[in-house]
Amino acid sequence: MTEQRLWTRTFVIGIVVNLFMATVFYLLMTTMAVYAVDRFSASDAGAGLASSGFIVGAVVGRVLAGKFLDLVGRRRMLIVTMAVFVVAGLAYIPADGLGLLIAVRLIHGFAFGLGNTALVASIQSVIPPARRAEGNGYFGTATTLATAVGPFLGVTLAARFGFSSLFWVASACGLLAMLAALAYRVPERTITDEDRALVKSFRPSSFVDAKALPYAAVMGFGGLAYSSVLAYLAGHTATVGVPQAASMFFLLYAAGSLVARLFAGRIQDQYGDNVVVVPVFAVFGAGMATVAMADSVWAFSLAGLLTGLGFGCLLPSLQAILISRTTPAQVGVATSTFFLILDVGTGVGPVLLGLFASAAGYTAMYWLSAGFVLVSAAVYALVHGFRVGRGAQD
Repeated sequence: MTEQRLWTRTFVIGIVVNLFMATVFYLLMTTMAVYAVDRFSASDAGAGLASSGFIVGAVVGRVLAGKFLDLVGRRRMLIVTMAVFVVAGLAYIPADGLGLLIAVRLIHGFAFGLGNTALVASIQSVIPPARRAEGNGYFGTATTLATAVGPFLGVTLAARFGFSSLFWVASACGLLAMLAALAYRVPERTITDEDRALVKSFRPSSFVDAKALPYAAVMGFGGLAYSSVLAYLAGHTATVGVPQAASMFFLLYAAGSLVARLFAGRIQDQYGDNVVVVPVFAVFGAGMATVAMADSVWAFSLAGLLTGLGFGCLLPSLQAILISRTTPAQVGVATSTFFLILDVGTGVGPVLLGLFASAAGYTAMYWLSAGFVLVSAAVYALVHGFRVGRGAQD
């Protein structure tokens, strides 16, 4: 059936845009704290702000994107923000102070938040509803590839050519994303008088979709757990005497996430949400527990594979569930709410878990992270139902 066609020109272009956007995110996120210390002799707090400033900007961008997305136009917002994305990538080079660096990070993240929300919301209009989970899984493979390519490029380029090369590559990736966005064609919603009134409103409901919050909370706790890996795995592997295990973890994470996203979506569409999501929570929790117990390269590699199969699959699965329960008029706000809470969990996690780790150690912190996976699963059980099968609310 024509309406069930997934692999359209627009869908493929959307994946390309997503790949280059996500590559920039991971390229700079994994190197910015080191750059701040190397270039400006930043303190731990300053280096952390230089790194997390991007996420702070992205959070603000997502809040505004959900409100103004349909008024501005999804394609127009994507193209304009990708232009800012390119300029921000170049702006790192002349930034000659820590304050300027943080300002650039905020602007860069702001553009990312706007553009990514526009892309994710608009791609839903070209994915057939009956293939929602499958389509989101394939779309998310671009992010999965970026989790491997971005950090690898960051470390390699910085070591061989210096930090300036990172910013040139980030700008080039941003330019490629913008050029792809110019060829991106999606149907736009017709703006109603109610939509215009909502734009003028400053009620919380015009920025955040209350119906999306429960599913966003599930993802937020999941992001909180995963942030412990992003922020502290390198330190943990060094502490237990296998620093090389961190790279193997992320390599296996990318492999596990890629495999999960290629196959889980089709299973979810055919057999129901919980056939996929219930095992995903179990595997994700096992991955965090394995990190807590690991003391060898192979153990961390296993943890990476389990975490990739778990957290890597959780995001597209929950996103598909949310969109299937959202009206077309609310897709923009629902999408921004979903990723807003995920960003908050990922951004706040390193601070809270870092304080805990300084008092109790890395091993205890990763057991706590496994506990957050259980909390995420409990919230999901409350809002969606946890019966294996079609799901309580399918």
